[in-house]
Amino acid sequence: MRRAMTNRAPGRRAGRSLLLTSGLAIALAAVAVPFYWLVVGATHSSRELFTSPPPLLPGGHLAENLATLQDTAHFGRVVLNSLGIAGVYTLLAGTVCTLAGYGFATYRFRGRETLFGLLMLGLVVPTQITLVPLFRMMAELQWLGTYQAVITPNLALPFGIFLMRQSMAALPKELLDSGRMDGCGELRLFLRVALPPMRPALAALAIFLFLYQWNDFVWPLIVLRDELTFTIPVALASLQGLDETDYGAILAGTSVAAVPMAVVFLLLQRHFVSGLLAGAVKE
Repeated sequence: MRRAMTNRAPGRRAGRSLLLTSGLAIALAAVAVPFYWLVVGATHSSRELFTSPPPLLPGGHLAENLATLQDTAHFGRVVLNSLGIAGVYTLLAGTVCTLAGYGFATYRFRGRETLFGLLMLGLVVPTQITLVPLFRMMAELQWLGTYQAVITPNLALPFGIFLMRQSMAALPKELLDSGRMDGCGELRLFLRVALPPMRPALAALAIFLFLYQWNDFVWPLIVLRDELTFTIPVALASLQGLDETDYGAILAGTSVAAVPMAVVFLLLQRHFVSGLLAGAVKE
């Protein structure tokens, strides 16, 4: 009887492994096929994309589509705009979120939990509610049409503060106390003691902030006025015409837009998962 049960166990494990592998293969196909079609579509003209059956192999119109992007949307300048805005936003917002998370995690002050709870309400407030107040604020500051109008409103991002606060809560309090007893100032304590163990969380935060700003469409569409200041999502949306739309050029631009996101993720992927798990530590 025991021998029969022992023989069945490997068969069950093999069946579960096959089922898991099949599920992962289906999920991979569901994710990879749209990206493959995106790259293939970028190499075809708009007319070829609507043939039946649609093309499944790369074509020869990639250079033409990129030239159309440059002529109609100044795409080289647009890519630099997006890289600059996303890079500066990641640096500034990462600094703000890290400092705020450190403060909430390590300092004890009256109303700390209430203030943090109010901050977390920002996670459930729809972005559309804040568009009108933010627009009026930018108009009063005379920032409409400028890069700072795109960058500054969301520097204190609630999710980023939450992630860093939960990560900083895992720091041993004794380590910070010993640094203070040795005469270490608060800024030096933050830079030399608190930050080095937070590299995985900082990598996860950097990926999230970069992708958040890189893919943002509604707010840049509202505040940017000149096409030379457009970001990639706004520039691609401007290519959609009422009578005719060059979908080959749009797909080419979308393919180019996906490259920096992939590069950022590949550079920081080693720390990404561990950084997200670090945010699950309870205080």
